Amino acid sequence: MIVLELSFTDDPARLAARPAHRELLARLHAEGRLLAAGPWSDDSGALLLFDADEPVVREIVDADPYYRTPGVTVAGLRHWQPVVGGVRQQAG
Repeated sequence: MIVLELSFTDDPARLAARPAHRELLARLHAEGRLLAAGPWSDDSGALLLFDADEPVVREIVDADPYYRTPGVTVAGLRHWQPVVGGVRQQAG
């Protein structure tokens, strides 16, 4: 699994770009590639959890203009190996 962490500023461009980004997230979730996503409670950033390998997640990030929108910074992209509760979907 891959964790993508974002940090936000108050730039209005971020809020304008968010609806299209959330539509894409819904599609990725329906496809099983995105397990969960959401902002921190103070709206200072967000966390996204992908059930995909790093090259696929980098393709997703590159294809979504939201990640290059003023006010959005990719703060980290890391592999995550849960010990409890991390259910990976079976390929095939």
